[in-house]
Amino acid sequence: MITPAFELSQDPDFLTVKIRVPYAKASEFDIYFEGEDFKFYAKPYFLRQHLIFFACRLTLPGRVVEDGREKASYNADEGIGTFTIQLPKEVPGQYFEGLDMLTSLLAPKKSRSAKPLVEEMAVSAELSEGNEEEFDWEMEQVPYEESTPSLQHPYGFGNLRSGVFQRLQDELSDVIDIKDPDQTPAEERRRKRLAAEAAKFEPDHYLADFFEDEAIKHLLKYKPWWIDAHKKMTALQGESHQEHDSPVFVVFSEEEREQMRKFTNKSYLLDKRSRRHVYLGLIDILLAYCYEICVNEGDKNVESSWNIRKLSATLCWLESFSSIHDVLVSFGRRVLCYPLYRHFGLVTRAFNDTVMILQLGKAAVLKCLLDIHKIFMESDPAYILNDLFITDYCIWIQRVKSKKLAALCESLQKTTLSKSHMGLELEELEAAAVLVQEEEKALKAAGTVSKQQLLCSESETSDSEESSSTSSSETEGSDSDEQESSTSEDGEINSFQGTLQEERTAPLIDCNGLRQGTDTWAMEVGDGKSKVSLQSPAPPGKLVEELEMQMHSAMRLLEQPEGLATAGCISQEQEENPVPKPDRFSEDAAGKRNFLEVSPKPNPLLFLCSTNEDEE
Repeated sequence: MITPAFELSQDPDFLTVKIRVPYAKASEFDIYFEGEDFKFYAKPYFLRQHLIFFACRLTLPGRVVEDGREKASYNADEGIGTFTIQLPKEVPGQYFEGLDMLTSLLAPKKSRSAKPLVEEMAVSAELSEGNEEEFDWEMEQVPYEESTPSLQHPYGFGNLRSGVFQRLQDELSDVIDIKDPDQTPAEERRRKRLAAEAAKFEPDHYLADFFEDEAIKHLLKYKPWWIDAHKKMTALQGESHQEHDSPVFVVFSEEEREQMRKFTNKSYLLDKRSRRHVYLGLIDILLAYCYEICVNEGDKNVESSWNIRKLSATLCWLESFSSIHDVLVSFGRRVLCYPLYRHFGLVTRAFNDTVMILQLGKAAVLKCLLDIHKIFMESDPAYILNDLFITDYCIWIQRVKSKKLAALCESLQKTTLSKSHMGLELEELEAAAVLVQEEEKALKAAGTVSKQQLLCSESETSDSEESSSTSSSETEGSDSDEQESSTSEDGEINSFQGTLQEERTAPLIDCNGLRQGTDTWAMEVGDGKSKVSLQSPAPPGKLVEELEMQMHSAMRLLEQPEGLATAGCISQEQEENPVPKPDRFSEDAAGKRNFLEVSPKPNPLLFLCSTNEDEE
C-alpha cells in the first residue's frame, strides 16, 4: 500500500483535498468522510509489473459534513490522475489550523503510543500537551539533578534515547564533541563544554573580526525568506487587526511535502521537564540554522552541516538547557569560538531571525527543520543527528499548539544578551585593543612629525652645505685667480726686472767691437739674428770717442787668445748666477786687466769690463 501525494486547502465554506494517483481510473476509487475522519481508497492495479494500490486515512483539524454540497472531480492530464474533493465545513467560516502539517494528518488522533492502552490512559492526564498547564519559561529555582539511576545517561529528543553511540564509535568524533556520552551525565557534559569553549576562544581572531568588519557588514545585509514573510504578516495584521496563521505566508515545496509524507506520524509522551528541554533545544537549533543561512547568504556548501551542529550545543554536546538565557549564552560563546566569522553582530542577527521565525508560527519552524534535515541527510556522518533530533522535531512541531510557540517567542524577546554574559572578557579586550590602536596612531603621528622635522633639517643642512661649498669654491676660484694674476704679474715683473738688470749690468760688444750700454743700445738675440734698437741718443762727439776706445781695446784683446775660454766661462756663470755687483774685469797675478769674451761663436758678444766705467 502506498500513501498517495495529497494536499489540503480551505475557504470559508469548504475544505478541499487534492490527491494525485498516477494511472488510476476514476471509477476505481472510494471516498469516505465523516466529522474529522477522511478515507481514500483506490483498487489495486498493476504499474510497471507491480501490484499497487493507494490508500490514505487523514485526521482533519476540523469537522466536515455530508449535506449534498460535496463535490469530486478527476483530471488525467499527462498520465497523472488528480482527484479533487470539496468537503463542506460543519461550521461555515471556521478556520482549520495546520492543514500543511501533513505528517500530523496521517495518523489517527488518539494513537498516542505503542505502549498498552491502560498505561497510556494512566499517564495521559500528566503528559498530554493538550491538557498541560501553562508554565514559566524562565529558569527553574530547583537545581537540576540527574533523574536516571542507570549507568547509561539519556540524550536525544526529549532525552528518550541512549546507547546509540556505543554502536557508532567510528562516527562519534565526526558528529559530536563529547567522547563517551552514554557514560557522561548532563552536569559533566556542561562543565566539559564550557572548558572546551574557553580553550578554543582566540582573542586575536575575535579582535580581527571586530575591527575589520567589512565582510561582516556585507553578510548582515542579506535578507532570507522569513524577513519578507514577516513583513507581509505584520502588514496584514495591522490592516485587519486579526490573527492569521503562518500558512498564508509560508509555502512548502513539493520536495518538502514529500518528505513530510514519508515521516511516520507518532506521539511523544514527555513530562514537564522534558518538554522544557525540547522547546529550549528547538531555540538552540534554530539559532545555529539562522547563523548558517546568514553567513552563506542562503547557499548550501560542505560547511553547512558543520556550522549547524557545531554552533548548537544541543546537537554537538547533547546539552539539556534549563533557561532561555543559558541557550543564548551557549550559542553566543560558540559563535565567538568556532566558525570563520566570529562577531557579536552575527549573534544578535541570529537572535532576531529566530524571533521572526517563531512569530511566523510552526509552519515556518517546520520549513527550517526540513531544510536542516535535508542538509544532514546529504552529510554522511551527520545523518545520525536526524535520527536523534531533527526527524522527531519535524514530527513533533506539527502537533504543537500555536499559542505555545507564541508564548515561547514572547519569552525569547524579553531575554537580553550582552557581551558581558559571554564570560570571555570581550569588553575588556575591546577596550585594551582600542587603547593600543590609539597609542599606535599617536606614535605614528609623532613619527611622521619627527620624520618631517628630520627631512626639513636635512634639507636645511644640505642647503647650508651647498651654500658653503659654493662660497668656498668661489673663494678658492678668486684666490686662484688672484694667485694666477699675482704669479703672472710677478713673472712679468721679474722678467721685466731681469731684462732691466741684464741691460744695466755690462756693456755689450757686437761683432764689430762696438760697446752697447744700457742707456744707449738695447739688443735682442734670437735664432742667430740680432736686432739693434736705439734707446736714447747720445751726443755725436762722445759716441765717436767711445767707439774709438772700444776698437782700440778690442785690438788689444785679440792679441791675447789664452784668456778667451776663461772669460767665456766667467761670463756664462754670471748669466746663470747673477750677483748684485758683477765684476767688470779680472786680474791676473801681475795685476793686468783682461777683457772677457762672452761666447766663442764667430760673432761673439763680448762683455767689456773697464775700471773707468766703475769710476763713472
